[in-house]
Amino acid sequence: MSKTLRLTEKWMQRGLWLVALVFASFLIGLGGTVVGDLPKVEKQLSLDDFMDRAASTALRQAITTTERAEQEARAALEQAQLKRQAAQADTAAAWETFNNWLSMRRATQLSDQDPELVARSRALDVLKDKERAAGALVQAQQQAALDARQAGARERRKLAELEQAAQQQLRVQVRRVELRVFLYRLALTLPLLVAAGWLFMKKRKSTYWPFVWGFIFFAGFAFFVELVPYLPSYGGYVRYVVGIVITVLVGRQAIISLNRYLEKQKLAEQLPDAQRRDELSYDTALARLSKGVCPGCERPVDLKNPLIDFCPHCGIGLFDHCLACNARKSAFSKFCHACGASGQPGRPGKGLPAA
Repeated sequence: MSKTLRLTEKWMQRGLWLVALVFASFLIGLGGTVVGDLPKVEKQLSLDDFMDRAASTALRQAITTTERAEQEARAALEQAQLKRQAAQADTAAAWETFNNWLSMRRATQLSDQDPELVARSRALDVLKDKERAAGALVQAQQQAALDARQAGARERRKLAELEQAAQQQLRVQVRRVELRVFLYRLALTLPLLVAAGWLFMKKRKSTYWPFVWGFIFFAGFAFFVELVPYLPSYGGYVRYVVGIVITVLVGRQAIISLNRYLEKQKLAEQLPDAQRRDELSYDTALARLSKGVCPGCERPVDLKNPLIDFCPHCGIGLFDHCLACNARKSAFSKFCHACGASGQPGRPGKGLPAA
């Protein structure tokens, strides 16, 4: 088609296509912003929305309390263990001193040292009592830490059960929200696609075709690029079903259009040559000739063969002879390329009078 345009017209066409693309880009940006903001119309759901607020709050507070108690018990346990270690060290040192003294007494066999033996034994008993008291304190702190840890585990288990039940409800509700948001997007993009289809069929060759094509690009992008990624999954069934439906609809329309085109072509090929030529626009005929096909039936024809003046498939005249200079020219030319005479219907064949 571009080969049949004037140079200025060709560049103007390119500029108008650029206008269409720029217009489509701004529409796509606006549409993407709107589609991206559609989820904001729905409330953002969280796990707490599906849990008993009083019960979950009480459990979390209980967990916090048990964690604090466990930390305090561990700190006290460390202090108690240090005190027990000190008591054990004091007892061990006292026993060592007592054993040394006892060995010396046995060596000297002095009976006047019996009161001191009793005193030393009592001192050892006091140290042993302190060691046992420190050990009991360690055990008490260990028990306190264990109780706090087990209580925290019980509260966490109860909270986990509440969260598990709430998680199932959240998943169901999230799917419903996703479906509603998808329907919002579909309600926005589907009318755009329908409008784009109507514009393509009725207005794509109108005076304001750049804006028409820009809107068509935008609608196609909004539906097939911005909408399709948001299709709810449900194991892939929805995506495959939607893909099948779209393919069937598009394929059905393509088949219907093809059959209509073939029927139209069959009817057109039965019309007289002059009528068929009048119904073909000049630009359309030149565009098809530039591609090496018949302007009437669009089948391939060897246009470089000087012996072919008519289409061998539909019989439409492709070449005739100028009435002024008898030069062989295209039957669709407005002027003779040899003498410049007005392109009135010339004589078909090799300069012979028309039948």
